[in-house]
Amino acid sequence: MNLVEKILARASGQERVAPGDVVVADVDRLIMHDLSAYLTGKVYDERVGKTLPYPDRVVTVFDHHFAPPTEATADILNRTRAWTAAHGTRLFDCGNGNIHNVIMQNGLALPGQIVVGSDSHTPAHGTVGALAVALGNDSHAGTVMPYGKAWFRVPELIQIHLSGSLPAGTTPRDVSLWLVKELGEGSVIYKALEFTGPFIAGLGFWDRWLFPLLCVDLGAKCGYIEPDEVTREFVAGLPNGRLDLLVNGDGDPVDDVRRFEVGALAPQVAEPPTVGNVRDIDEVVGTPIQWAELGGHCGGRLEDFRLAASILRGRRIHPAVKLNLVPGSREVFRQALELGLVAELHAAGGTWFPPSTGSNQTANMGAMSAGEAMISTQSRNFPGRNGSSQAAMHLGSALTVAASALAGAIADPRAFEASRSAQ
Repeated sequence: MNLVEKILARASGQERVAPGDVVVADVDRLIMHDLSAYLTGKVYDERVGKTLPYPDRVVTVFDHHFAPPTEATADILNRTRAWTAAHGTRLFDCGNGNIHNVIMQNGLALPGQIVVGSDSHTPAHGTVGALAVALGNDSHAGTVMPYGKAWFRVPELIQIHLSGSLPAGTTPRDVSLWLVKELGEGSVIYKALEFTGPFIAGLGFWDRWLFPLLCVDLGAKCGYIEPDEVTREFVAGLPNGRLDLLVNGDGDPVDDVRRFEVGALAPQVAEPPTVGNVRDIDEVVGTPIQWAELGGHCGGRLEDFRLAASILRGRRIHPAVKLNLVPGSREVFRQALELGLVAELHAAGGTWFPPSTGSNQTANMGAMSAGEAMISTQSRNFPGRNGSSQAAMHLGSALTVAASALAGAIADPRAFEASRSAQ
């Protein structure tokens, strides 16, 4: 059996499961953010109305309305605070970070567990070797909360095999964007994706993170990376970093293997209106921007701030650009502070925001008006997510965001790296 099948077999009390089987499995963790927790809790109280039997399994993170822009959103946060206190569930209040970074860095998603969540990027926790899937709010209220269970159809497996070493200026984020284009949005509905190959094996944990995060855009049910020494070392540093449920697949032959070589890949940019509308950087260089952002589920990692500083150090951003810096968690901000990255990026003209999910679907950081454009490390670029539906959101790596903030337009980071090395 593969990793997903082993986890579902364990959690449903069976020796074996196979693709197409429908199982009812114990859920180890339910995670919600502020856009979903209020609705889910309201349905649970009004339609189910029983004592929560497993409050320790339920975690809520306030990461979208981290600075509520209206009285109505502030009221929703207060109602959710009251609900979590009444039911004894765990709450990470405003300023802790974005939901997935907070869950991962607090040891609340671990190898071999089943993690379900309201957010569509919940499969990111497959990076640690968990089975992580997004479910609808009513499923949480109807089965996960009252019974600690959910039903699953065992998915078929596709292996995504990546090889090659990246050229200068190209990052794992560029590879992840490119893969959405190459595989096709919605092309692998309800499949499990195993990201493998020497390229994946050579990445650190938070660069691996970028790949299971793709599942929602590809249509996959879940994605994962087989636990290895990188996984074990990362988990060992987490609070309650348990490995007792860790499993690996048996290595059985996989019928569907997709192979990709990344050694000649240029920096990539996802253009509006969808994540899969990806182009090589030279096709979009010169597109004007007014905003640049490091943040979101794909960004706001320590790795992003390091990359941005490698270009921005000793320089100043374009006067027509606002550069927003949004750590994925308080831990990331602490590390950036200790490394001097906070001061360096501040000196370059960036503005630091509280750890959160950044500009994603909110007006906490200011909305864009018609005709404005942003380049960001965010995970989505749909029209209207950051203000006007006539504003444009471009997605790129931290290097591309930093280079563009300097130029006042989408820029190739390789040009800035070359000029830096020549100094």
